[in-house]
Amino acid sequence: MSSADKNLSSFSRELPSNPEAKIGIAVSEWNEEVTGALLKGALDTLHEADVAKENITIVHVPGSYELILASQLLAQRDDINAVITIGCVIQGETRHFDFICSAVAHGVADVNLKYNKPIIFGVLTPDNQQQALDRAGGKHGNKGEEAAYTALRMLDI
Repeated sequence: MSSADKNLSSFSRELPSNPEAKIGIAVSEWNEEVTGALLKGALDTLHEADVAKENITIVHVPGSYELILASQLLAQRDDINAVITIGCVIQGETRHFDFICSAVAHGVADVNLKYNKPIIFGVLTPDNQQQALDRAGGKHGNKGEEAAYTALRMLDI
């Protein structure tokens, strides 16, 4: 079901409480209006799950492409159990969008497997700014909340 049909930020399962979780968050500075709202959603969800503030490490990177290395640097740390990547790449007039989205998706997937830790892909790939805002606390919920929920669920496995 597409997000046009449903607000996916309503979770079908109970939010797992995990006070011991140690979460790294890599967030892109590009399009901070969107990524800031996604970060807030992720943090609100982690706090609701009783994750201690001191157990959350946030690193800011210039853009979404840099999320690959940032997630790897966080994943290789022994004091991090899961990493959430937060970014937003908006479709433009050139193929740049395709290359960046593909590289980030593959890079994050590779880090997942290399470190055997949940590395959550919280990168929006909308056609325009309004679609991004709709997914950063707007009518389609907050994908940052979903990313944090996913990290907590993966730690439960």
